[in-house]
Amino acid sequence: MKITELEPKLVWQCFDEITKVPRPTHHLDKMKAFLVDWAGRHGIAVKTDEVGNVVMTKPATPGHENAPTVILQGHQDMVAEKRGDKEHDFLNDPIVTRVEGDWVMADGTTLGADNGLGCASAMAVLLDDSIVHGPIECLFTVDEEQGLIGANGLQPGFVTGDILLNLDSEEHGHLVIGCAGGKVTEARVRCPREAAPEGLAYYEVHLNHFKGGHSGMEIGLGRGNANVQLCRFLWENGCEFGLRLSEIDGGGLANAIPREARAVVGVDAARCADFEKAVELFSDMIHAEFLLAEGADFTFDARRVDVPATVMTCEAAWKLVSAVFSCPNGVQGMSNAVEGLIETSCNLASVKMTGEEEVTVTVHQRSSVDSRRDEIADRVKALFQLIGAEVTFDDAYVGWAPNPESKVLEVAERSYEELFGEKPHVEALHAGLECGLFLEKMPGLDMISFGPTLKDIHSPSEKADIKSVGEFWKFLCDILRRLA
Repeated sequence: MKITELEPKLVWQCFDEITKVPRPTHHLDKMKAFLVDWAGRHGIAVKTDEVGNVVMTKPATPGHENAPTVILQGHQDMVAEKRGDKEHDFLNDPIVTRVEGDWVMADGTTLGADNGLGCASAMAVLLDDSIVHGPIECLFTVDEEQGLIGANGLQPGFVTGDILLNLDSEEHGHLVIGCAGGKVTEARVRCPREAAPEGLAYYEVHLNHFKGGHSGMEIGLGRGNANVQLCRFLWENGCEFGLRLSEIDGGGLANAIPREARAVVGVDAARCADFEKAVELFSDMIHAEFLLAEGADFTFDARRVDVPATVMTCEAAWKLVSAVFSCPNGVQGMSNAVEGLIETSCNLASVKMTGEEEVTVTVHQRSSVDSRRDEIADRVKALFQLIGAEVTFDDAYVGWAPNPESKVLEVAERSYEELFGEKPHVEALHAGLECGLFLEKMPGLDMISFGPTLKDIHSPSEKADIKSVGEFWKFLCDILRRLA
């Protein structure tokens, strides 16, 4: 079955069009052009701003012109992650989708349902004249996944609505009324190199197939961080085997838990058997540690490779590995205000060789308390400054404080209970949303966030629950009717 045959057809057909447009974060020219062209083809009023945000508008259903203007909001970009064995060019190739039982998935890549299904649902509202609604503004922001650039760059008057429905949450039946803020820390570590010494055998040590996932939504599930575990192995075995580090590479995007990491190391040729046994023992150990969180499918192994021309100096390699292994990672504190909510976390997102003698370490901090967000970022900075790294901060964004007096929340709760016979779950998230920035720019805005059920977002295992998409669509249309 093709996704265009699924119900509600209009939503899935719009999503199918979106999947054919390359749209990784910071590369959205094609997506912006698609949206403008799509609006033109359907006779829908459209405008853009300097940062690339797109707004489409639809007049109210006749007789409901005096209803409040509702902004339907989603973001244009998707997280571009793929399996290590998958050939895919996110700048040019479409996402290949497939129906697997009750789910829609992609073929070895992220699906982009985050936030493609939110955008598709807004587009379907623009097309469906059977829905009763007041004035509609559909806002498609740019670069939400890294930097919230569209929300940061939103100018006064670009949208005028009083109510905003953010369509970027991932669990049907949950109404989100608050979220964490975040900050990205980059440490550029100088790693001088020298000629590779003789008498060593070289191995590529590789950890692969951790589940990864969203560094806000899944950070509390106890999943492994490939960067941390690789550097744990290097630190624990570095002195024993006199390891010489030539290459290191792990993780990817700041908001994705690293699934894969690798290093090329040299070991005394006379001790290859001992080293291979150490790899085997470490693999057994982390499989026991992470069996419940990760399952048994991940791998940690080593294979012989050619002798490299150079290696990092012993001092540089030891400092780098020690700092990465010591870096804060995972849940750092729970909220005292909301039971069960992660307050502060840290994701050691990537370790990349970014120059002939430079390694860049990227760490993403989140917190529902801005001062705690800044504290954990400063701790990361302090750690890497101890080894002489140049440390900078980027992509800071504020949280969204819950508003228990929200009128749109009251409408949504009543709608959900009448449609589905049970109360929705009202919550704040540890993940970041654009809503905090919207509230800064439009202080009177009344907002909630909701969406269909998505699993394993920000990873190649991302999937969308088909049934929940239909229920989400029914819920969205009913909220619009009630607000009108």
